[in-house]
Amino acid sequence: MIKKCLLILVAYLVSACAITDVNHYKSVKPEFDLEKYFTGTTDAWGMFQQRNGAVVKRFHVVIEGKRVADELILDEQFVYDDGSKQQRIWKLKKNPDGRWIGNASDVQGDAIGEAAGNAFKWQYTLLLPVDGTTYAMSMDDWMYLIDEQTLVNRARMSKFGIDVGEVTLFFRRRT
Repeated sequence: MIKKCLLILVAYLVSACAITDVNHYKSVKPEFDLEKYFTGTTDAWGMFQQRNGAVVKRFHVVIEGKRVADELILDEQFVYDDGSKQQRIWKLKKNPDGRWIGNASDVQGDAIGEAAGNAFKWQYTLLLPVDGTTYAMSMDDWMYLIDEQTLVNRARMSKFGIDVGEVTLFFRRRT
């Protein structure tokens, strides 16, 4: 029992050392410009994995991004491996301090994002419908620009501070 408690404590302390400050990436190139990257059409392919690693859902997303007044609008059209479809429309605004504030119909409150170097950290609460019940899931979303066309995204999904799963996406800008 004591060994198990020590193992849990060590795992917690190691996870507490995880990088949570986007400024860790401020000198990494290429520099990620959210508006520049998402203006136009972007494809993304992704999957959701449960915390045990099992892939339970795969999907393709087509994202149409455009500037309307002081907002960046991202119209995301999802098609899942079971044939179901979903749309999410993000409305994003850049604050004078460089941080982004975003809203979507299935996001509770404001999403807050910050870019530095090739990285973008995005945190929000996603209202996730599952079998007739909607769950408020905390999303810790990290995007990394690989080159001018390619972006990798990993998002940890948690409830009450407990990891539920992870979403992984690969984005490719259309030229």
